[in-house]
Amino acid sequence: MATKRIPQNFSDQCVALTKTLRAETPDCLASGVVDMSTGMLLAYETVDSHPPEVLDLLAGATLDLFQGRTVIMIEDVFKERRGVTNDQHYFQEILVNSDHLTHLFIRMNQRQDVVAVAVCRKSVNVGMLFAQCRRVVKEFTGL
Repeated sequence: MATKRIPQNFSDQCVALTKTLRAETPDCLASGVVDMSTGMLLAYETVDSHPPEVLDLLAGATLDLFQGRTVIMIEDVFKERRGVTNDQHYFQEILVNSDHLTHLFIRMNQRQDVVAVAVCRKSVNVGMLFAQCRRVVKEFTGL
């Protein structure tokens, strides 16, 4: 695949990441980008329409998954036991399965407070889901 030109503006990068995830992730029904420093959904694309309250809850749930009080405590214990002294978060990816969907949440490498989300049919090949999402996220290294 040819290298894509990544927009320089942060907002445009979020929109481009969302569109690329939606287009290139297998069985993808929705994608988004969450800023965990503000708890806001920065961009999203979906095949269905959803009430704004549901989209706001997605951002809040992502924040809880990665930076909830108990999660931070677990990360701190792991870091202490392993002698890690940097500020990078320990949990980088989280996979959640519901009755009909599979949700993959991936922290951006450069901006640990930004998480990309892909929501797919439960029938998705999980290995391909991880491979494609990681590839797409890696393209957006400045994000």
